[in-house]
This record gives sequence, structure tokens and C-alpha cells, in this order.
Amino acid sequence: MEAKFEEFTTQIRGEIVLPEHENYNETRKVYNGMIDKHPGMIVMCVDVADVMAAVNYGRENNLLVAVRGGGHNGGGLGICDDGMVIDLSGLKFVRVNTEDNTVRVGGGNLWGEVDHATHPFGLAVPAGIISSTGVGGLTLGGGVGHLSRKYGLTIDNLLEADMVLADGSFVTVNAHQNADLFWAIRGGGGNFGIVTSFKFQGHPVKTVIGGPTLWPVEQTEEIMEWYHEFIHNSEEDLNGFVATMVIPGPPFPEELHLKKFCGIVWCYTGDPSKFESIFAPVLAKNPVFQHVGEMPYPSIQTLFDGLMPHGLQWYWRADFFTELGAEARAQHKKFGSEIPTPLSQMHLYPISGAASKPGLTDTPWAYRDANYAGVFVGVDADPANAAKITDWAKSYQEALHPYSSGGAYTNFMMDEGQERVRDSYRQNYDRLVEIKTKYDPGNLFKVNQNIKPKS
Repeated sequence: MEAKFEEFTTQIRGEIVLPEHENYNETRKVYNGMIDKHPGMIVMCVDVADVMAAVNYGRENNLLVAVRGGGHNGGGLGICDDGMVIDLSGLKFVRVNTEDNTVRVGGGNLWGEVDHATHPFGLAVPAGIISSTGVGGLTLGGGVGHLSRKYGLTIDNLLEADMVLADGSFVTVNAHQNADLFWAIRGGGGNFGIVTSFKFQGHPVKTVIGGPTLWPVEQTEEIMEWYHEFIHNSEEDLNGFVATMVIPGPPFPEELHLKKFCGIVWCYTGDPSKFESIFAPVLAKNPVFQHVGEMPYPSIQTLFDGLMPHGLQWYWRADFFTELGAEARAQHKKFGSEIPTPLSQMHLYPISGAASKPGLTDTPWAYRDANYAGVFVGVDADPANAAKITDWAKSYQEALHPYSSGGAYTNFMMDEGQERVRDSYRQNYDRLVEIKTKYDPGNLFKVNQNIKPKS
């Protein structure tokens, strides 16, 4: 085994970080400070050849293999105990093609790096709401964010990908090459191989009008009822996700600090001259605070970065919802009034407009007919509060689950078992199993929301 490892080290240009190395403890950290796993090695890949060599070594030696892009996954599914982590953070590049507004991105890039590169060209790729999120994980799970109602999910803008498969081979996938695999990676997660580069369609977005509006948490039921009708009947240029939340501190005014609110974070991509009339119904609801204005698109993508640095304790739960009925709204008010720590929160992201247009089987993302992707997150800096934030997030989701559509957006899930994975892919699960069996029959890529191959 030692000889095999020595041979393996000669095939890797990047660094192989082992437990005895000085930088091991820092290197094994992921975004969620609640995750504390100790891999046997971390292979810091710098090119596709490194990825291929690592995949072959992991498979040939029956190692548990985890793949890490940005390391943002709530359940810590980019790292493992004892096995091998294939780290893609050295595979970074962003190339903008101004002829067709496409954007080629490395498998280890973060979304903030993409926004930085595309913004000077007046372009953006639909992504999430935190710029430190990895491109790979967010894309492969779906990609919900500020531009979803206008330009769809991230997967709706994926044109092509380069991948290393479980047998160590390299393939390009798109609508014409390996089309079954291309279908599977648009929502099926990291089950089918390691994506070393993505090609996206960029869209004309330079500046947006956005920011938060807040109402006292006591108005949660009223605001959610109004919001449900308003957002889904608004033009697609307007996006807004609703939240129950606490204002943790600066940059918000001091009189708001540590108070609980029902908030909506807006993002408008349309004609600025029309915004005032479009937004008038929001202001007519008399928010106690609003800070909505024009800003460069990268600014809205980084709006919450400072509040959510690496290393906080996170516990995630999620569900899709079609309605916001009276019983559900009452539960949102109840749990929104009981938020345990200043950074814990609930978000409902609208799935309407462009995000709802693809058919239920056009991609693995099975809930185009839901109106919301909901997430319940307990967050705090202090590990001593881990149980408190976990209990709140679990209780909140379990109270709302009877009013849900059944499954959840997999990027918002912890490691919750096979039934939850099946529920989240619904009518597309069996097709995903077929493709998994074809491309990864040994389930090498199983540290994820796993779709098990046929045995």
C-alpha cells in the first residue's frame, strides 16, 4: 500500500495534505463549523490530470471519496472521515466569451469570483445569495437565488460541463454529447462524476435595485399572505425572498438590533424608471425599515457575506411549499417569534417566473410546480449553542412539513437518509438511478445526497 501511495504522489502536481502535516487542521475545515471530520488525505488538485489520478487511486484502493468545491454544503458533504477528499479549489478560472455571452468557469471557483469577472461585461450568471458559495455544489443541486424569476435556476443556464467519471475517464457533456449525463447533473448533485469546468449562459445584468424591507414579526401572517399574491403576480424582473429573522447588529440601525422581523429581500433587474410604480404596493404595507436602492449586481450578492463568515455553527432543514395557508403562516409567526440566536433564520425563495417554466422532467429538479424552496437554518458562532439552534430548526421544519410539497431542495438538506433523497427527486428518481448505475455502478461518489445505483 505504501508503494502505491508513493507512486500516486508522483502523479499529482498539487499538494497532498496528510493528518501529520502542519496545515491539515486548517485544510480540513469547511464552511459549517459544526462539521468536524478527519479525512485520511486531502488531495489539493490543480488540474484535471490531478482529478483523474485521484479518482483512479480512490477507486483502486476502495477509499471513501468526498469531493469538495467551495465547501459550503450544510451537511459537510464535501468532506469525510478517514477517506480521501478531492479538493477542487485549485481549478479556478473564469473566461467570458463576448460573442455569445457565455461564461466558462472552473470546478473550484466561488460565485464571487464569477461575478467579479462577468460584471465588467455587464453580464451575470444566475446563482445564489452568498458570494462565497462554490459554483460546483450550488449548480449541481439546482441554484436558487436573486435572478431565479427572471432567468431561471443556475441549472437552466448550464450549457455544458467537463467531467471526470468514476472510471477515471474524461468526458464533455451537453445537449448533444452524453445527453443523459448532462440531464442528470442539472439537479442530480455530485452523484455522477466530478465537474472540472462549467459553461454557462450569461445574461445582461449590470445594476439592480434591491435590499431588505422589514416588518415586526407580529405581522408575519399578514405580510406572508400579501406577499404570496404579490410576488407570483409580479413581472419576472422583480424577485424577493421572504424571511423570519433577527437583526444581528451593524450595518442595520441600532434601534433594530436583536429584534425579530418578517423581512423580504428584493432584487429588481428591470427598467429603473418603472421601479417606483412596481414597488409602490410594498411601501403601502408600511415597512418599519427599508433600505432598497440601486447597486451593482455583485453588491447584492455580497450583501450578507459579512454576517455569514466561514466557521459558524449551522444546522439546516428544508422543504418545498406550494401554498402559504393560514395554518402554515401561523407556524411561521410562532417559530419566527422564537428564533434562538441572532443569525438563525428561515427563508422562502420563490419558484415562479422563469424558474417554473421547465417541465417536471426536463431536469432532475422535480418541484417546478412548487411556489417556494424553504430553508430553516439555526446559526451561531458558539459551539455551546449547537443543540439549541439544531432543535429550533428541526422543530420549525417539522411543524411546517405537513403543509409542504413533500421533498426538499437538496442543497438545503443535511445528511437525512435515502427516503428524503427519493422524495426530493420524486418522478425523476428512477431515471437518475439508471444513469447512476451506468456511470458509477460502484457508487464511488456517495458522499452526497446519494442516489444509489442498482446492485
